[in-house]
Amino acid sequence: MTPDQRAFFENRIRPVLVKQCYECHSQTSKKLGGKLLLDAPSEMIAGGESGPAVIPGRPDESLIVQAVRYDGLEMPPKKRLPEPVVKDFIEWVKMGAPDPRTEPVKTVKRSPQEPLWSLKPVADPRPPKVRQVGWPRSAVDAFILSRLELQGLAPASDASKDVLRRRLSLDLTGLPPDPEDRSDPTDPAYVDRLLQSPHFGEKWGRHWLDVARYAESNGNDGLSRNPSFPHAWRYRDHVIRAFNEDVPYDRFITEQIAGDLLPAESPAQRDRQLVATGLLALGAKPAKAMNENFEMDVVADQINVIGSGILGLTVGCARCHDHKTDPIPTRDYYALAGIFRSSETLWGVAAREGLTAPQTALHELKAAPRVRPRAEVEPLIAAHKPRKAPAKPAHSYAVDAPLAMGLREAKTITDCKLNIDGDSKKLGAVIPRGFLSACGSVDPGELPGARQSGRLELARWLVSPRNPLTARVLVNRVWQHLFGEGIVSTPDDFGLSGARPSHPELLDHLATRFMREGWSVKRLVRGLVLSRTYQLSSKADDLKDPQAREARQALFGQHRVRRLDAESIRDAMLAASGELDRRPGAGSLIQHRDVLINELPPLHQPSVHRSVYLLMLRNSMPPELTPFNLPDATTVLGRRDSSALATQSLYLLNNEFVIAQSRRFAARLLRLPGDEAHRVDEAHRMALGRAASPLEKQRALDFLREAGAMLSSSDGGRMHDGSEAWAAFCQALLSASELRYVD
Repeated sequence: MTPDQRAFFENRIRPVLVKQCYECHSQTSKKLGGKLLLDAPSEMIAGGESGPAVIPGRPDESLIVQAVRYDGLEMPPKKRLPEPVVKDFIEWVKMGAPDPRTEPVKTVKRSPQEPLWSLKPVADPRPPKVRQVGWPRSAVDAFILSRLELQGLAPASDASKDVLRRRLSLDLTGLPPDPEDRSDPTDPAYVDRLLQSPHFGEKWGRHWLDVARYAESNGNDGLSRNPSFPHAWRYRDHVIRAFNEDVPYDRFITEQIAGDLLPAESPAQRDRQLVATGLLALGAKPAKAMNENFEMDVVADQINVIGSGILGLTVGCARCHDHKTDPIPTRDYYALAGIFRSSETLWGVAAREGLTAPQTALHELKAAPRVRPRAEVEPLIAAHKPRKAPAKPAHSYAVDAPLAMGLREAKTITDCKLNIDGDSKKLGAVIPRGFLSACGSVDPGELPGARQSGRLELARWLVSPRNPLTARVLVNRVWQHLFGEGIVSTPDDFGLSGARPSHPELLDHLATRFMREGWSVKRLVRGLVLSRTYQLSSKADDLKDPQAREARQALFGQHRVRRLDAESIRDAMLAASGELDRRPGAGSLIQHRDVLINELPPLHQPSVHRSVYLLMLRNSMPPELTPFNLPDATTVLGRRDSSALATQSLYLLNNEFVIAQSRRFAARLLRLPGDEAHRVDEAHRMALGRAASPLEKQRALDFLREAGAMLSSSDGGRMHDGSEAWAAFCQALLSASELRYVD
């Protein structure tokens, strides 16, 4: 089950089952209808008196689909579910009915004396002693080597300088190294240059945008109308800037939760803080006109991005009932919900009937936010005509337009009532606003006052050094991006259902150091990439036993070979062809537009900017990126799927973008002085970051000669300039697995 499939079930299927079905079809039902249980996956497949409720992959034959369609069966009996919900069930069954619920259904009871590991205070363990005292360069290395020695294993050899140069460049900037650069990658000065590159923020900002479920449209599945978010790009640029400027992570989080409530020294700073709160407005939302629970669904999305994204806990599971495995009662969920019900979410778009944004959802970036009248906004909106983005200076981050997505305080500050079974129409007791009780005691001064929503207090609680989760989760995310696997392999779930840390002392050491050193992400990254552990080879030729190889890799005793993300693959092709425009992209293709995505032809346009600046529309992501597991931005995603699919090979063979870059790559090589052997060598440096081996060089020359002869023969003996043969050779290089993987 992929993270996206799990999120689809948790967000769209489980709440409906709980609210609409469990009363008659669960193990707690007083009267079980049709002897059918729907609170466990095996029971749904086994079915009841009428047969299986679910046949994975076959919605037309699944009784649950027939029931919600009112096709012979009619469930729930009182009222047919909204059409988008029906289509969600059809889509869920089509994808194989992924269901993360554990069996049997029960609440796991835990002794108060044995709290969840991730909820214990962050410790500050001393680096362990090791036998090979000359091997470690840092405390990180000591923790890793100690575990290897306990298993009777030795670390792998150091990576070659060519390999390390390419690894560092791709990991820190998302771009291959300059083929002319022969710098020593073990020199800290080389790492410092990469950290100071403006491309660092583009690479590491994209990591955060996955967590922030960044996209530029609403993404209403099953609806013909998919409204755009024409000002989401401001949040994208804000994140890139924050990582480039190394904004301390505690400040970074505080601004995204409560930037509108922070003091500002200038209008520009206030603008940036307002844009930062876009984190809480970016999520996919159902159409308001078709959803009685719309406001609470928006709140659920905001709680989820804080829970899974910042705290690493599936807090959203407590919306309908006490969390089944983690110590998160439903009361805590609605304590958080009150904070966001006391805030107003603004999408920065003009409203149309049935869309998510209210008519007043316009945000002015001035000293005090106010609603802009429609008449003022009309000149900024060209409903069906693309507007050319202004020319923009390299790496300028000015916020110069009046609209943005974000949050502000609501006119009415109020606590939230408990929603029984997650249904906003079935209300229980009023729950005072607050935080998660499992994360330790809260000082009275941290609780929200009566005149404010509590978002500022929530932000300060999240980044408090006493909070056991925030630093651990971020440190783990950084480790995963650099080493290919997290110390906790489930980066969005530090709960009982998630994995336990492979090196708990190392995780706490890094979290403590991270907080002590000012929450600096760049400083954290620098320390990790200069460690000997990071600079190890991925080769395991010294170990003949496969089990020993697996054990050493699991303990980070050798580097992992990792596939590049979709953006880096495209950017590497553009870099090799010489076409890459390294300046920031300006705005967005849908900037200042109020459009329904599905009413127009495809909005994607050719671009040679970095992939992070491409138009990101839910249900219509950039075609150059989708073959390589680009996430759909429907939920928090800390770890992308990297599965290899046949469609990826077909893309590399037939896609117009790949073919065009191959031809431009060939033209670039043919302009170089020197003979063909020199050009073959340079082609390998440009595409793969290394010189061609003697065997590779000879095979390439043989191919170019034979391909040229075949082209001449097929064209009646007419001589060719060699460009077609070189283009074919270049396409082979751009399609090579070595380009798509970092060693």
